Amino acid sequence: MENGFNQELEERLVRYAAIDSQSDDEGAGAPSTAIQLDILRLLETELKAIGAADVTLTDYGVVLATIPGTAPGPTVGLLAHVDTAPQFNATGVKPRVVRGYNGGEITFPDDPALVLSPTEFPYLAEKVGHDIVTASGTTLLGADDKAGVAIIMTAARHMLEHPEIPHGPVRIAFTPDEEIGRGVTSQLPKDLGADFAYTFDGGAVGEIEYESFSADAAEITVAGVSIHPGQAKGKMVNAIHLASKIIATLPQATMTPEVTDAREGFIHATEMVGGSSAMKIKLIIRDFELDGLAAKGALLKQVCETVQAGEPRAQIACAIRPQYRNMRYWLENDMTPVELARDAAREMGMEPVSVPIRGGTDGSRLTEMGVPTPNLFTGMQNIHGPLEWISVQDMAQTTEFCLTLLQKAAEAGR
Repeated sequence: MENGFNQELEERLVRYAAIDSQSDDEGAGAPSTAIQLDILRLLETELKAIGAADVTLTDYGVVLATIPGTAPGPTVGLLAHVDTAPQFNATGVKPRVVRGYNGGEITFPDDPALVLSPTEFPYLAEKVGHDIVTASGTTLLGADDKAGVAIIMTAARHMLEHPEIPHGPVRIAFTPDEEIGRGVTSQLPKDLGADFAYTFDGGAVGEIEYESFSADAAEITVAGVSIHPGQAKGKMVNAIHLASKIIATLPQATMTPEVTDAREGFIHATEMVGGSSAMKIKLIIRDFELDGLAAKGALLKQVCETVQAGEPRAQIACAIRPQYRNMRYWLENDMTPVELARDAAREMGMEPVSVPIRGGTDGSRLTEMGVPTPNLFTGMQNIHGPLEWISVQDMAQTTEFCLTLLQKAAEAGR
C-alpha cells in the first residue's frame, strides 16, 4: 500500500508548497493574509472533485469536509494547516525532489553555500534510497504543514475510492494562521463536530505527541522624549536605548530558545521596531507548566518596571495575552485518542514515541476547547528555515498509518 501513495503525495506536496501562503500576525482578517485563500480555495475544489461531502470554506477561513463513515464508530477529525511560518522567507517557494537519496550532502541550486548534511542531521542519514523534497535554498519548503495537507487529502481520496475500508465518519479541517496562533476560532469545535481529532503536524515517523508548551505573547511599547539632537542634552529620552536595555536585562544566558531544550521554557524576542521616539518589542513566552509561564511573564514585567523606574520621563507598557495551553492538562484525563494512535503505530511495526512539543499546534487550542486532539507525525524536518526537508516515503507511511488509525477507532467504538 505504501508505495502506491508515493507519486500522489509527491505531486500534492510539490503543488501545495509552490503556493504562497505565509501568515502575518499583523493581519487583521481571517485568514490574516489573503494569499492563504489561494490554497484554501484549491483544497475546497479538490475535496469536491474527489467526492467528499459537506465541503465548505467558512467565513473564518477553514475548509471543512466529511468522509462518510462505512462502519459504526466515533467521528474523528483530521486537521492540517495551510499557512507557512512568518519567521523565514516563504515567497516564491520552488520545491524540488532529490530522488533515491544517496546518503551524502544535499546542496541547493539557489544557494550553493547551503548544505543539508546527514552528519548534522542524523535522521536524514536513515533515509538512504528515499525521495527527499526540499526547497531551492532561499525559502522554507512549507512541508509544515502542507505535508499534513497532502497526507490527509491522499487518505481521503483513498477512503472514498475504497468504501470497503471500515471507518467511522471522518471530518476534515484545513486551517489558516496556525503559525501565528489563530488557526482555531471559537466556532471551529462545533463546526468540526468530531468526538476527538488529530493534527498531522509532527516530525519523525512514530512521534505521537500529547504535550505542548503553554504559551503567552507579550508586547512592550516604549515612548521616549523626542527633540532635535542638536538641542537634546538633558531633554531627549531615546526609546531605542531603553528598548535595548530591556532586552539586555533579560536573562539571555539561561532563558532564550538558543540555550534551552527538553522541558525548559523561554522568553523569546521576535521583533523590535521603531525609532528614537518610540519602540515596540514583540516577545513570546513559553513553558510546559502554568506556574513557570506566569513566572516568566512576571519577570518580563519586572524588567520593564525597573527600566521605567530608571527613566521616569519615558512611558513603558508591557501587555501579555494568552495564546494556548499545554494539551496534556486535558488529554491526561482521557488518553483514548493517544492510545488508539499508539496501537495503530504498533500494528504497523513502529514503536510510538511521545516527547513534549517545544511549540504548539491547532490541537493545543482544540483540546483546551473540548475536542481532544493529539499531534501525529508526518516526517517533516528542519521546519521554518531553508534546510527544511521531508521524505516522500515517510509521508506514504504516515498515510497508511492514518488509514490504520481510523480503522482502529471504528473497531474501538463498536
